[in-house]
Amino acid sequence: MLPLVVLAALTLAAPAATVGARADVEVMVLGVFHMSNPGHDLHNQQVPDVLLPEQQTQLAAVARSLARFRPTRVDVEWDRQTVEERYPKFLNGTLPPSRNEVVQLGFRLAQLTGAKVTGIDEDGDFPYAQVQAWADAHGRRQELDEMDAAVAQSVKEQSAALTRGGIAGELRLLNQPARIARAHGLYRRLLGFGNGSEQPGVDLNTAWAQRNFRICARLAQEVKPGDRVIVMFGSGHAFLLRQCVAEMPGWKLVEPIPFLPRR
Repeated sequence: MLPLVVLAALTLAAPAATVGARADVEVMVLGVFHMSNPGHDLHNQQVPDVLLPEQQTQLAAVARSLARFRPTRVDVEWDRQTVEERYPKFLNGTLPPSRNEVVQLGFRLAQLTGAKVTGIDEDGDFPYAQVQAWADAHGRRQELDEMDAAVAQSVKEQSAALTRGGIAGELRLLNQPARIARAHGLYRRLLGFGNGSEQPGVDLNTAWAQRNFRICARLAQEVKPGDRVIVMFGSGHAFLLRQCVAEMPGWKLVEPIPFLPRR
């Protein structure tokens, strides 16, 4: 750990942001839902086939609305190699049909705006089974199940928003700052699951934070002054990615809701 005097010196050496000055980098963190129904989460929303004409019309409207941000980069939840392999095929029409949100929204938006599209995802552990085992061993399973039920209810709310307001309606719901903070609060509650040297709640929070820091590090290592970036990831990542962006000197966090259509 750096001594306080060193930290103070580094802080003083950093360029101060001028009030009202334009940020060096503007970043919109757009939380999305998984459109291809991959079933990788603890609770999975069932989404209508986004290749159908109605959903394609909605996706085109969302992309046009997001294009008003004038992004220079679109960073997505795939690794770099996969994006570099598939995006050229998307552009020349040889990519097989894909329901994945990276293709349906990320690639679509990059093509529409001419923005560079980059994969910045990082794999990571999510040791939830250890939390469950600890809860079972210490009579806390009912409490954990109640938290789990709250997540299931949240997924139902997402489905209702999709039915009521289409793809844009669900995106508007997912990107409400208060909802993002409330969802992340469940991670913090998991810190109560553990004792002594056995800390599965800490381990889960640490693993999740590390993955998101690694994603944000890739973003930081890629951007250049003047970039306007849309970072498009599953909504569960939104809190930590927003925090990382908001705390980065010279960067401005841009809220996505004003750039989303009503329907």
